[in-house]
Amino acid sequence: MGRILAIDYGKKRTGIAVTDELQIIASGLTTVPTETIVQFLTEYIAKEQVELIIIGEPKQLDNRPSESEELIRPFIATLKKTFPEIPVKRIDERFTSKLAVQTMIDSGLKKKQRRKKGLVDEISATIILQSYLYSNQ
Repeated sequence: MGRILAIDYGKKRTGIAVTDELQIIASGLTTVPTETIVQFLTEYIAKEQVELIIIGEPKQLDNRPSESEELIRPFIATLKKTFPEIPVKRIDERFTSKLAVQTMIDSGLKKKQRRKKGLVDEISATIILQSYLYSNQ
């Protein structure tokens, strides 16, 4: 069984989370500058078996796509071209950033640590992945 990889795609930074090989536990992997995401994924997928890629689908409260969706669509096209053997699925990512910040507060991180946007993106990717795992049990 391969890992499931989740992506919280952003204009500047992209958070990444992965499961273990048994696809039971979601863990934050890293945050990378968005311009290097395809290179990072190419190197990661060369080392680890990835069976599925989950990408957050940003929506507004009225269920319409958010503005950042325009940035994500070309990225998905690039992913499908670069890794045609790995399916890509979308999952609603509304409120993941707020949940990530709350998770940081609940885990006792100091205010200075909570300001690290990269950590918020990584935790958001983990929440996206955990949501996918819960919905597919």
